[in-house]
Amino acid sequence: MPNVVILGSTGSIGTQTLDVIRTLPEFKVLGLAAGTNFRLLRQQIAEFKPQFASILSPEHASALREEFSIPVYSEEDGLEEMVTDPRCDLVVAAMVGAAGLKPTLAALQAGKRVALANKETLVAGGHLVMRYRDQLVPIDSEHSALWQLFGGRKREDIAGIVLTASGGPFYSYKGDLGEVTIDQALAHPRWNMGGKISIDSATLMNKGLEVIEAHWLFDFPYDAIDVVVHPQSIIHSLIRLQDGALLAHLGTTDMRLPIQYALTYPQVQKSPVKALDLAALDGLTFGTVDHERFPSLRLAYTAGREGGAKPIALNAANEEAVWAFLEGRIKFSQIPEVVSEVIQAFQGKSFPTLEEILAIDAEARLQAQACMGRRG
Repeated sequence: MPNVVILGSTGSIGTQTLDVIRTLPEFKVLGLAAGTNFRLLRQQIAEFKPQFASILSPEHASALREEFSIPVYSEEDGLEEMVTDPRCDLVVAAMVGAAGLKPTLAALQAGKRVALANKETLVAGGHLVMRYRDQLVPIDSEHSALWQLFGGRKREDIAGIVLTASGGPFYSYKGDLGEVTIDQALAHPRWNMGGKISIDSATLMNKGLEVIEAHWLFDFPYDAIDVVVHPQSIIHSLIRLQDGALLAHLGTTDMRLPIQYALTYPQVQKSPVKALDLAALDGLTFGTVDHERFPSLRLAYTAGREGGAKPIALNAANEEAVWAFLEGRIKFSQIPEVVSEVIQAFQGKSFPTLEEILAIDAEARLQAQACMGRRG
C-alpha cells in the first residue's frame, strides 16, 4: 500500500489527485499540505485520515490539531518533515510557485519518488532536481505525454519536441489586452485550473515555463523544443523523429489521466475518465504563436537559454505580477512588461546553489514590486 504525501492538496491538481486515489484503494494518504483553504483541508482530513497535515495559518493548524489529534504544521520546515517521513513512499508536488522547490528537493534527497506538477521547481532549480532523474515522474499533461512517447525509444532517433498550447482565452481575441478583466483572463476554454496557472495560460507564460521544464526533463536544447497552438487540447505533445515523422499523444482533456499515470507508473491501469472518442471530434486545428501579442513565451525561451539567475528571476517576477493582476493592481498586459524589466537586471550564473536560488528569487520579487510601483 503506497503511502502518499500531497503538497498542495486543496489546489486543482491536489483535489484531482485525491479524486484519483478514491479509485485506487491500494493507495494510502499519509499527509496533506494546503495553503490557506482551511475548510477544504478540514474536509480532506476527515475523509482520508492522514497521519499529519500542514497549513500556512498557525491558528488554523492549532484548530486542526485539536479536532483531529494529529500533527499539523504551519512552518515551512513542516513540509520537509512530511516528505522525508520514513513511511512516505510517494510525494505529489502540486504546490504553486517557487515555494515547491525546497520540499521537493528534500523529498528527492530522502530517496522518495516524486510525481511533479510544480513546474516552477524545475524552472528555478532544474540543475539540482535532475540529479534525481530516476525518482521523478511528471504530472503536467504535456510532459506526461512526452514521457510516454519517449518510452523505449533511442534518444538519437528523436530530433525534437513539440508542445501544444491551447492558446488560452485570448488567442483569437481582437480587443485590447490591456483592458481585459480578471474574470475574462480566468475563463480558460479547456482546462479547469487554479488562478495563477489560469493567468499564466492566458499570457502563455505557462507554456514558457513548460518549455524550460521540458528542457530539463528530457535534456533537449531549446532550439529543439517547439510550441504550436492547438485549441482543442486533444494532442498533448508530439515528438519529431529524425526522418521528419511526428508521433503524437492524444487523450481526453482531463488531468486525472496524467495524475493516475504518475501515481501508478510504470503500470497503466484502467481509468474512470471517459475514453477519447475520435469519431466525435469536430476536428483538430493548429496555429502559430503571435510573440508580439504574447511576449511571455519569448521571454521564457530567452531566460532558459541564458540560464543561471535569469529563469529564477523570470519565475519570481511573473508570480508577483500575476498576483498583482489578480488583486487589481496592474493590467493584464503589464504582466510581461514587469517580467521583462526584472530579468534584464540579472546576470547568469552557471549553476546557483539552493541558497543562491532563494536569494535571487527574493531579490527578483523585490524588484518586481518596485517595478509595479513605478507603474502606479
